[in-house]
This record gives sequence, structure tokens and C-alpha cells, in this order.
Amino acid sequence: MGSKKPFLVALLVHALSSGMILLSKAAFNMGMSTSVFVFYRQVAGTIFLVPFAMIFEGKNAKPLSLLTFCKIFMLALLGITLTLNLYGVALIYTSASLGAATINCISVITFAFAVLLRMEKVTVKTVPGIAKVAGIMVCMAGVVTLAFYKGPVLQPLCHLHFQPHSGQDHHADGQASSGKKWILGCFLLLVSCICWALWLVLQAQILKSYPSKITFTSIQCLSSAVQSFIVAIALERDPHQWKLGWNFRLLAVVYCGIFVTGVAHYLQAWVIATKGPVFHAVMTPSNLVMTILGSVFLLGETINLGSVLGAILLVISLYSVLWGKSKEQNMDNNLGCLPVQAQTDRSTQVKETPVLSSNPRPSLSM
Repeated sequence: MGSKKPFLVALLVHALSSGMILLSKAAFNMGMSTSVFVFYRQVAGTIFLVPFAMIFEGKNAKPLSLLTFCKIFMLALLGITLTLNLYGVALIYTSASLGAATINCISVITFAFAVLLRMEKVTVKTVPGIAKVAGIMVCMAGVVTLAFYKGPVLQPLCHLHFQPHSGQDHHADGQASSGKKWILGCFLLLVSCICWALWLVLQAQILKSYPSKITFTSIQCLSSAVQSFIVAIALERDPHQWKLGWNFRLLAVVYCGIFVTGVAHYLQAWVIATKGPVFHAVMTPSNLVMTILGSVFLLGETINLGSVLGAILLVISLYSVLWGKSKEQNMDNNLGCLPVQAQTDRSTQVKETPVLSSNPRPSLSM
């Protein structure tokens, strides 16, 4: 169970992320401002995490230097504030299933950044290295397919419309069906994934110098809440957008704030610190499957052939990179075992030598 724990935790993180995409898309379809939504979810996550940080890591947490705080603050700006605002606007222009499909780019982009930062290596002369490069190329092809090819609509057998309806639904559908806004939404999704991937890589670096994960995540949430408030004040002046009642908006904010910003980000930090930034992306296709099912049967969205083909290409690119990485790790492990085996053989021969030469000595004494 210990070896499966990172795998199960990563799967849980992606399941929580799938619920975030569905609830966020439903809230945006109801007319909720993306910047206000991001601010409220970060506040909810901060309120949830800070007590746990004080209880479990209050006395044992590593002292926070000014330089480390500035790094975490800028990391929150890049990976949370900017990413979530761009991702929210992109969801309005596209669909929940497309938002989940583009998340498959994150692992490939994360690997590219890891190579640039010399956290990963690529040997083009080997088959695993070629697989990694091919995965990046297939990822680019998948993004282009999602953006510029829709194809015919694939109709499911049945719909279960659990999404709350409002007068904004037709407006949101019109936005998603617009060709220019669809391409813009795909571009924003790609930019948000780039920011997300860079966030994962830089997060692994900072966690090496500041291993207190709950405190680390709490500081990120608090910093992002302050940043998101500034963004929301600048972009949203309608006072009605800031009101939260006992409705679906509150449910979306509480879920995304507690279970995603709070729980999922902490679990993600644990997985990254344990297995590295690329391992976290191994179960990303499960997010896509769960989101597609939810968007079709719960939100009543339509799925185009282009979205399916693009998603398949992104999944292929994901596993191409991961396959190449696993093969290179196996090769490195085998090479690392050779000197140990040779040393073991030499030590065995040394031990056997006195045994062979010990027989003549008694005869000489006789």
C-alpha cells in the first residue's frame, strides 16, 4: 500500500480537479464573475488551511525567510491567481470537456520546463528520448486540433440536466459556439496550462528549501487571495457580483476553496515532493474522462469530433512522454547496478582465494 499511496493520492487530486471544472463552468454559465469567483475560493481555501498549518506545523515549521516568502508570493501569482483567472475566462468561451482535455498538456509542458531547468534529460539518440520528443510534437498537434477543428456533434443517448438554469445559459452557449471566441478560449487554456506547468516545476524547487507543505500551501492561498482581490476590484465593479447567498454559487466557491484550493493543493504538494513534478501528471486522463461524462450528462454540453480527436492526441502525448521517462529511469537503474554487481563479484573472489590457499599450509607445517 505504501508504494501505491502516491498513485492513489494523485488520482484523488485529479478527481477533485474534475469536480472543480464542472462546478466552475456551471457557476460561470449562471453569470458569476470569474475574478470574484477566484477571490472567494482562495479566501475559503485560506480559512480552511491556516488552522491546520498552525496545529500540525506551527512549532515544527521551518522559519520563513523574506526571500522564501517572496518566492512563494510570486509562485502564487503565477500558478494560482493568473492561471485560475485565465482558465475561468477560457471555460466561458469553450466547454468543460475542452478545459479538462487541455490539462493533459500540463505534463508535457512540465517535462519541457523540467528539461530547460535541467531537472530532466533527453537523449535523442535513444528510443525513450525519441518518444519524449514525439510526445511534445503530438501534444502540439492535439492543441491545434482542439482549436481549429470542431467536426460533427456527437450526441449521447441521454442527458441528466442537474445544472441550475438561468438567463445566462443561452448567452454562454452563444459564446462557446462563436468561432473566434472558441479559438481565443483555446489560446487562454494553453497559456493557463503553461503557467500551471511552470508552477509545478518551480514548486518542486521551493519545496526542497521549505519542506513544510501545509504552511507552504497556506501562504500560497493567502497570497493568492490578496492578489485575486486586487484583480477582482479592478475588473468587477458590479456589487451584485460580490453577493453570495445559499445557492449554487456558494456551493461552487466552498467546494473549490476547501476541496481544491485547500485539500488538493496540499496533496499535490505532497506528491510533487515525494515523486517529482512529472509523476503528478500520470493520472491526468482520468480527469478528462470524468469531466466529459459530467459535462455531457450533468451540464448538457455537446461533444464535437474535433474535441475527441484532440483529446486522444493529448492523451497519446502524455503517455509517450511518461513511457520514455520510465524507460530511461530503468536504463539508469540498470547501469547503476553494474558497478555494485562487479564489486560484489570481486569481493566474492577475494573471499574464495584464502580458502583455496589454506590447504597447503597445514601440509608444510607437518
